[in-house]
Amino acid sequence: MKQPPRRSPLGLGLAVATLLTLGLVPAAARAETSIERAARTGELLLGVYGDIPPYVSTTADGDQEGYAIDVAGLVAEQVSNYLGKPVSMVAERSDNATKLFERVHFGTIDLVCGAQFTWEREMFVDFSIPFGLSGIRLLTAAGGLDGTPDSLRGKRVGVITGSLGEATIKALQPQATLSPVATIQAGIEALKAGRIDAMAGDSLLMAGAAQSAALPGQQLVPTIPYNRYAVGCIMPENNSTLRNLVNLALAQMVQGYVNEVPRYTELVNSWLGPDSSVGLPEEMIKAYFQTVLLNHEQILVPTTP
Repeated sequence: MKQPPRRSPLGLGLAVATLLTLGLVPAAARAETSIERAARTGELLLGVYGDIPPYVSTTADGDQEGYAIDVAGLVAEQVSNYLGKPVSMVAERSDNATKLFERVHFGTIDLVCGAQFTWEREMFVDFSIPFGLSGIRLLTAAGGLDGTPDSLRGKRVGVITGSLGEATIKALQPQATLSPVATIQAGIEALKAGRIDAMAGDSLLMAGAAQSAALPGQQLVPTIPYNRYAVGCIMPENNSTLRNLVNLALAQMVQGYVNEVPRYTELVNSWLGPDSSVGLPEEMIKAYFQTVLLNHEQILVPTTP
């Protein structure tokens, strides 16, 4: 894929290029859909990539937690209600983002949540409505770079090779010195050690990683990201019932947050809100969620379960 390379919050950036290189076309209809398999087995398979808070992280007990995990739990509830039987979401961790994306494409994984929408990926998987909005920004020392092109001239900027962050900085300021790093966490370590002046990447992921790394005195610049993208869940194509149920679960959460239903307010705020590692104001979250709802029907969400 020769266009500016894109990497999702779950590290799925090179997967589409791989599928295109292999000459694969969108998968044909399968003998058994995800919902049919869930009805038979009582399980949906959730793909999980790495530790990337606020979407996914591993607890001391080895369990998975995060915004994506909680969203997947809401999907499991919706599928259970539809089938009239308990359905659990079984997480399967993968350290190979390309293989994870391919498994969704071929239908051996039912769901991955926290994926950046791109039109290229839409050729190979189906996307849900978004439950988040992010964009490319810089993590740098407070009072340092302001994020303007001139402020980056001659500065050392950490980038993940093949990422949208790398493509963005190259286009924004060709005279910046790009320093390749393997992960956002590695970039934060380089920033802490003074080997780079800033790290370019996904705003939400860098905020979460900086919090986990106890990196003080940092800020995300500029105020408005260089570019923005929706974040949602991906599913195998030709699974319309699963897609509808995923969208219904997300719409209820989004509407519930706008309506200040405690369950949904607590869920979203624990990962994105003012007291989370990301620290977004509630009004900002509500404003975005309202734009999501404007493209769909307003639904009734009870104030109590």
